[in-house]
Amino acid sequence: MCGIVGYVGKERAAPVLLEGLKKLEYRGYDSAGIATLSAGKLQVAKRKGRVEGLASAAQTLQGNIGIAHTRWATHGAPSERNAHPHVYRGIAVVHNGIIENAKELREECEAKGEVFSSETDSEVIAHLIAETYRGDLLLAVKEGTARLKGSYAIAVLCEGAGNVIAAAKRGSPLLAGKGERCVLASDLPAAAAFAKEVYALKDGEFALLKGNEVRLFDGELNEIRREPLKFDLKEEDGGKNGFSHHMLKEMAEIPASIANSLVNLQAKSRFSPICIVLCQTYYIQIVACGTAYHSGVAAKAAIEALSRVPVEVCIASEYRYRDPIVRKGTLVIAVSQSGETADTIAAAKCAKEKGAKVLALTNVPYSSLTEVCDFCIYTHAGREVAVAATKSFMAQLAALFSLASALAELKGRSAPPLAPFPALAEDALARSERVKGWAKALRSAKSVYFIGRGYDYAAALEGSLKLKEVSYLPGEGYPAGELKHGTLALVGADTPVVAIVGDKRIAEKTMNAVHEVRSRGARVFLVTTIEDLGAGILPLEDILTLPSCEAVFSPLLTVIPLQMLAYETAVLLGNDPDKPRNLAKSVTVE
Repeated sequence: MCGIVGYVGKERAAPVLLEGLKKLEYRGYDSAGIATLSAGKLQVAKRKGRVEGLASAAQTLQGNIGIAHTRWATHGAPSERNAHPHVYRGIAVVHNGIIENAKELREECEAKGEVFSSETDSEVIAHLIAETYRGDLLLAVKEGTARLKGSYAIAVLCEGAGNVIAAAKRGSPLLAGKGERCVLASDLPAAAAFAKEVYALKDGEFALLKGNEVRLFDGELNEIRREPLKFDLKEEDGGKNGFSHHMLKEMAEIPASIANSLVNLQAKSRFSPICIVLCQTYYIQIVACGTAYHSGVAAKAAIEALSRVPVEVCIASEYRYRDPIVRKGTLVIAVSQSGETADTIAAAKCAKEKGAKVLALTNVPYSSLTEVCDFCIYTHAGREVAVAATKSFMAQLAALFSLASALAELKGRSAPPLAPFPALAEDALARSERVKGWAKALRSAKSVYFIGRGYDYAAALEGSLKLKEVSYLPGEGYPAGELKHGTLALVGADTPVVAIVGDKRIAEKTMNAVHEVRSRGARVFLVTTIEDLGAGILPLEDILTLPSCEAVFSPLLTVIPLQMLAYETAVLLGNDPDKPRNLAKSVTVE
């Protein structure tokens, strides 16, 4: 959540900071603000709403050094008052994270007569640093943050400290870069745009930016050296390439994301460390949140079917609070697109403490999750700008299904090939144009239900989530057989139901549920990989037949039209599918 940018250079800072904020706006767009130093004095501009609303106010800001922030609200409503940067006694701070002891610290400051101007937890950081500042900004940041409990990535400006930015990180991502200018950023796109060399700060570390120099320090302020990150500028450009929205562009990139994320874990050696662990794995736990959790549901079905290894899929935010049982021979797989999902990182740490081997599955090699885990598998979806995950979800499926295949073979069992799926996904994308007609029926619905059995249940969950995220229509994904145990009471005339069928073995069982909802007036839309299924029962325009494929991997195809359905419905309703309300791309707070 939230995006931070910092800049020190020769040109005026405000335009550079604005450009950086635009590249990070997917992390939050409730409010935005900039602080610069000009002739040793702070200048601040803040606005409620998206970054573009800050542009005119930023034109008045002078100085070639500054910090900026785009906010996803946690403590305090979205407002100009609660927008960052927060300023107190010449100290300006931008913050990403949550300060868990902010209430106690604020009460302590107020007892001394200090006045706060916002409702946020972040403002207390400026007060703490101002209290400890005695001419050395980096030392004041160290001493001020020592009292904080929770997570933070901060950038700090100070009147009287010269043209320097101090920064600190614990639990929230922060990068520092240098070239002809120096930058700070919450994510690589904003840093890579301005710097040739980019460094990832680790928890408990600090950074100081001055001139064209970036210096990194450990927790005791000993200077440290680190190799810069390797990155592909083409992946970080974030353009729409002629598409009307990022979400549509990213769906078009699904076949390439699948192809690039298929992994042969046994290519080098069956005796590689990860293969050895897989051979010794008798139980698997998958921890994840949101869309990544749904990829885990799909992986559970595939792993158990192919290797007969039992799998438990756990919502990461619940995992560590229920004192999980981790038996000997358990592999925990932590799935997070950004690698910065706070709950997933906490779950991975909990699993390690209980003796499990932990495998990270992420799209970001330099992320916090990779620092925690024993092994890493990287998806190669490239940069995903739209908040709703599309190509990154399919990349997760490709990697997890590759893992399922490898585990099956290491256990002496066989698995069907995954190689045909990029081409099959291309075909599925083309056929998904049909759902534009379906979106017209959904836009006036009060609720929408997605149903599927077996391998199709994960697709139903993800289809429902996508629709909720971008269209704001309520609904749920259910196992088809569960409808009659309560939910059928909500189905009536004109209730849209989307049925997913990718497995011939249980097709008729799901079609029984189709008959049940149709007899109560529901309009049913069928997504299937089975030729002629639904013919004579449903109108042809309400049936989408996808290419035939191995049922165990069918979510790689059946989710595609569900993503397209969510997109088309959102557009018909006049919503911005790239920036759905109340949501942000990277959930870095608990």
